[in-house]
Amino acid sequence: MVIVEDDPMVALLDRTFAEKDTRFQVIQSFQNGQSALDWLLEHQADLLILDVYMPQLTGLELLHALRAEGVQLDAIMVTAANDVQTVDALLKLGVVDYLVKPFTVERFQQALDAFCRHRAAMAGSAVDQDTLDRLFPASSLTGEHTPPKGMQEATLERIRSCLRTAPEQGLPSETLSRQTGLSVVTVRRYVSYLVEHGEAASTVNYDTGGRPCRLYHATQFIHPPAPQANE
Repeated sequence: MVIVEDDPMVALLDRTFAEKDTRFQVIQSFQNGQSALDWLLEHQADLLILDVYMPQLTGLELLHALRAEGVQLDAIMVTAANDVQTVDALLKLGVVDYLVKPFTVERFQQALDAFCRHRAAMAGSAVDQDTLDRLFPASSLTGEHTPPKGMQEATLERIRSCLRTAPEQGLPSETLSRQTGLSVVTVRRYVSYLVEHGEAASTVNYDTGGRPCRLYHATQFIHPPAPQANE
């Protein structure tokens, strides 16, 4: 595994989370895309943990350059970039998974597991339908997810509705609690699920005059209203 991340703290998190899994070993780490490109053109690796916003070459430019040179290693994006154009361009380059910062160790592990499933499926000469269905579950193709046991779809939708109308900077869990009539603990559990599935994102507000506050807001993946036909 190769980590390409210009933020030393995030790079350390990537390494720490990855090395908890004995299937992986971090062999190199770079703080800019150009250094990573120079090394990867001369050395072999199986997986990139890749940021987008970096000096010299962005993560998107790095993947384009690698593909142009015929280097087909897999990549997991770990980045703050969640605009539609960037996400779409990277998905078309075949990234294995896409994590929006800040991320949890559980979500990071899911990405590693997805990579391992993909590699195992590609080990033979052909892939049967059952294996393909496990790699591409229907929910991932439709953008929908079945809530885990103990979660209610109606409750998820109440929180989605609040996030859709939240201001651009987002709302804290306490405000979401008041608006939905749910407990703060429940809100945090449900909104964490939405963040893990790309339906919401969170940022940390340090301008509170006290303890930093985590804010949640909708991403482009929260079922936007269908466009109205012109009359």
